[in-house]
Amino acid sequence: MEDSNEKVYGILAYLGILFLVPLLAGKTQFSKYHANQGIVLFIADIILGAVIGISVGVLSILGIIGVIIGSIISGILGLVVLVLVIIGIVHAANGEMKPLPIIGGITIVKY
Repeated sequence: MEDSNEKVYGILAYLGILFLVPLLAGKTQFSKYHANQGIVLFIADIILGAVIGISVGVLSILGIIGVIIGSIISGILGLVVLVLVIIGIVHAANGEMKPLPIIGGITIVKY
């Protein structure tokens, strides 16, 4: 890696909206790769949040049991996203360009 900031850019890519930093400031394929992975993860998190919100709303019709089930599903999916964030950060910190499990094959940004 030519620029020492590129690892930092790679790490920032997985911290929510901060994917914009490597997307705009990153100069190498490494930072663009992680920016892409961060964008995909960010979009997946937003979609999951919307689906969970709707699901909990629908399940709340069932009463407290529906709310409990919705909360459990929400917690599990939240943990999945957190694990993907950690995996991405570890890959970036180690200077690796490995795809994230499940969503890593999706390309939004050319790198």
